[in-house]
Amino acid sequence: VGVLSVTSPLSLLSDLLPPGVCNLLNPAAIYANNEISLADVEIYGFDYDYTLAQYSNLLHSMIFNTARDILIEQFKYPERLGKYDYIPGFAIRGLHYDVQKSLLMKIDAFHYVQLGTAYRGLKPVPDEEVIELYGGTQHIPLYQMSDFYGKGPSLKQFMDIFSLPEMTLLSSVIDYFINHGIEFDQVHLYKDISDAIRDVHVKGVMYKWIEKDMERYILHGDEIYAVLNRLVNHKKKLFLITNSPFSFVDKGMKHMVGKNWRDLFDMVIVQADKPNFFTDRRKPFRKLDDKGSLQWDKINQLEKGKIYKEGNLFDFLRLTGWRGSKVLYFGDHLYSDLADLMLRHGWRTGAIVPELETEIRIINTEQYMHSLTWQQALTGLLERMQMYQDAESKQVLLEWMKERQEIRSLTKNLFNPQFGSIFRTFHNPTYFSRRLVRFSDIYMASISCLLNYDVNFTFYPRRTPLQHEAPLWMDQLCTGCMKTPFLEEMVHIR
Repeated sequence: VGVLSVTSPLSLLSDLLPPGVCNLLNPAAIYANNEISLADVEIYGFDYDYTLAQYSNLLHSMIFNTARDILIEQFKYPERLGKYDYIPGFAIRGLHYDVQKSLLMKIDAFHYVQLGTAYRGLKPVPDEEVIELYGGTQHIPLYQMSDFYGKGPSLKQFMDIFSLPEMTLLSSVIDYFINHGIEFDQVHLYKDISDAIRDVHVKGVMYKWIEKDMERYILHGDEIYAVLNRLVNHKKKLFLITNSPFSFVDKGMKHMVGKNWRDLFDMVIVQADKPNFFTDRRKPFRKLDDKGSLQWDKINQLEKGKIYKEGNLFDFLRLTGWRGSKVLYFGDHLYSDLADLMLRHGWRTGAIVPELETEIRIINTEQYMHSLTWQQALTGLLERMQMYQDAESKQVLLEWMKERQEIRSLTKNLFNPQFGSIFRTFHNPTYFSRRLVRFSDIYMASISCLLNYDVNFTFYPRRTPLQHEAPLWMDQLCTGCMKTPFLEEMVHIR
């Protein structure tokens, strides 16, 4: 008889899960990567799109359809592409696209492709083929990976929320070409789709949809007014730096905050051309009049109540004197909004991650908690029991491995059937997660989360264990419950 035996997970889960373990996380909370006291913050800065203004998912299908029609009408792509509609929930943010291999995939913080998450067109690519494509490994070498702004020589990372329709369009067009046996040039295809998506933004089509039906497209409007008003009442200075044009921002802010929204802000900068705004010293500020027309005079000071276009951060710092950790800037794009501000200029940064709300609601479900707990227990068992190598024990170990893999897939599918969570691969943080920790002091689902905290609140990040500290932490956490089946094995889980 072998040393190991298989036990049903269901009989153990009730023992493994402490009572009241579900619903521990608050989707409206602010999460800290770094200790930060709001009492020290005197100046609050904001991006506009997906930061102050959060948009409903209805926008994604509009962007997809318009860019698809641009491909057909202007780029002369096959008319039958018109049969493809936007697939909500196909892609997630933070994915990488290998242009030469036409592969859309999720990569972890260590540059490994998560198997089962590589797609060519709308179909998954078998794990063996992915490994073969990368020379016998799941690892993507550093020189191919994204640069500071998510653009590598052969891999592009999709980091903003507007990229969800772009990824879906890219996958749909590739799907059409593959299904119809049509040869295509990968580089041209990627560029055409990027250009078509860019046209939707640059030519102002998207702005017209939002302006026409703000109730339908803009979320959390009343709460944004409450946040800004509260900060001003506590003598905080506010500024706005956005790539969007003034007329669009003006209409959106009037909808959310009221016709006198500009009275709340000490500085408003539009069409800033981020990330170049943060790195390029060449573009001077230009003033706009109240109707949005450009003025020609030289800017020697930035005045409250005036609207400025373009400019650069170096002039901004010189003219305002707003430096270092007394400034907290919020944005949704980790690269073009936050990276330079944190690493080069020492500002505090807050990342707006709308997906956080949905993901936390999933984490709080009993199904997720059960899956994760049993997955952890199996991992601990596999690690501790791997020294038993008789035939029967080996069979049990194989069954555990298979079950662990099934549970991992099940857990992934709870978030997104194709790509899983934006924050995790099976066990590692994603490439997106690593950047989130690197470039933001705090992160949250919406600016409105600030309403849940006092203006002098200090955020303390949880001290999470390093791997060599983990056993000690598990011992402390499990004091008094060591009689629970297999919990002793869980102590040594990595």
